[in-house]
Amino acid sequence: MTQIKNIGVYTSGGDAPGMNAAIRAVVRSSIYYGIDVTGIRRGYDGMIKGDMFPMDRKSVSNIIQRGGTILKTARSEQFRTPEGRKQAYENLKANNVDALVAIGGDGTFTGARIFGEEYGMPIVGLPGTIDNDLWGTDFTIGYDTAINTVIDAVDKIRDTAESHDRLFIVEVMGRDSGLIALRTGIAAGAEAILIPESKTDLQSVFDRLERGRKDKKSKIIMLAENGVAGDAFEVGRQIKEKFPNYDTRVSILGHIQRGGRPSCMDRVLASRVGVAAVEALRNGHRNEMIGLIHNEIAYTPFEHALKHNVEINPDFLKIVEILAI
Repeated sequence: MTQIKNIGVYTSGGDAPGMNAAIRAVVRSSIYYGIDVTGIRRGYDGMIKGDMFPMDRKSVSNIIQRGGTILKTARSEQFRTPEGRKQAYENLKANNVDALVAIGGDGTFTGARIFGEEYGMPIVGLPGTIDNDLWGTDFTIGYDTAINTVIDAVDKIRDTAESHDRLFIVEVMGRDSGLIALRTGIAAGAEAILIPESKTDLQSVFDRLERGRKDKKSKIIMLAENGVAGDAFEVGRQIKEKFPNYDTRVSILGHIQRGGRPSCMDRVLASRVGVAAVEALRNGHRNEMIGLIHNEIAYTPFEHALKHNVEINPDFLKIVEILAI
């Protein structure tokens, strides 16, 4: 059993619903095991600036249902430098922090891996990203809430599309991952889904629209941002050019996907991995992400968890084709 006296917890990178539930779990499980907790505001930037404060069980009361992160989040170019990391380490030691729990995605874990290797500080990570694009966990904190937010929005878009006989191109977040677009496209009954992993070109979308029912009152095309076919406006322009009879519109959902109350699934996931993170540090784990695989706690080295190009199950794309007739 490793003797740890003070755990620092921080959130970094993009925010995700459920991060507060994870913070709560880390704080309260640390206190349960007799370990002090230090909150670090604004991730690595706050670490460098010494923006830290002691946390107790009351400091995380009534936050499990809140979106965002009470610790705030930021990106830090300075932490990429040896000088910045040295300043961060000195501030951590000044606050008696001897272990860290990092909540974030691949960029967060890259920084944690380098920092842990340089200074020998035990660090574990919790997968907090709406993209669900990390190896080592079946689901990331925030993903379930994000896809339910998208579904709610697309259902509303479908109502107005149906009323006006319109075709909507709906662009969702995902950066290099199309998992949000894929699952929500299936759930929303989309006619086509454009994601980077499938390398789907617009010609296949044109073919599907040609074969589709001509009497269908509304059509939805789901698009992951930064796709190979271009952004939503470019896709919309080409569809309008090919099918001038369609009343084509574009809707970019943007940052509403990051906000909102976390779902039950995200709260439970965050709570489980948050407790497991503290127990992992006590048991000597370091430089690992704590995830959930087949409903069991799993430990993945940071260097493996960083890969975020997840293979897409081709059955999902087949489902879209079958159900869009």
